[in-house]
Amino acid sequence: MIRVLLADDQALVRTGFRMILENAPDMEVVGEAGDGAQAAVMARELRPDIVLMDVRMPEVDGVEATRRICTSAQDGPGTAVRILMLTTFDLDEYVYAALHAGASGFLLKDTLASDLLSAIRVVARGDAVVAPSVTRRLLERYVGTGPRPAASTIRPDALTEREREVLALIARGLSNSEIAGLLHLTEGTVKTHVSRILSKLGLRDRVQAVVYAYESGVVRPGAG
Repeated sequence: MIRVLLADDQALVRTGFRMILENAPDMEVVGEAGDGAQAAVMARELRPDIVLMDVRMPEVDGVEATRRICTSAQDGPGTAVRILMLTTFDLDEYVYAALHAGASGFLLKDTLASDLLSAIRVVARGDAVVAPSVTRRLLERYVGTGPRPAASTIRPDALTEREREVLALIARGLSNSEIAGLLHLTEGTVKTHVSRILSKLGLRDRVQAVVYAYESGVVRPGAG
């Protein structure tokens, strides 16, 4: 079972998400938080697999809550919790900060129920939700102007030529299967390249790889 914590300041929204998740045979809602501070505390106590986190909440918002949760996840093994952000607008300055804070992706609140469940499963498997169109527009708007928390200090030339090529395609929103088809590789080989890229650069997941690719110049905003 995928254990999910809901964090949203609107009770009606939480109820809607609970109904969707409880109809999924592989998901369980373990708690509900009405603000970011409560979400951070509950995440530490309940150890859910996923926190479905609203970006905008009073007092402590979703970005700060994500930062607190991801920081506490470094305390020891078994404490990692993955954050899936929810936002009303597809160009929300808070989302870029949340990706830096350690979130594993984001969705729009009006996403289809089936897409929400799929995204939760993807993040629970240890991957990240990178919506190609929305994420790319967000990064192109905020890279270089948004917050600059700690990022990988390792230069991209630490990667092999093939790894840089794969990283550039990840940054453009391609899935492993799409990258495999484009580069005439097996999907398993692409997964190996992705794992090595994350390991070499000290990155958590594909979302951080996208941010790194733009900030390091591997991919330039507006490039094809």
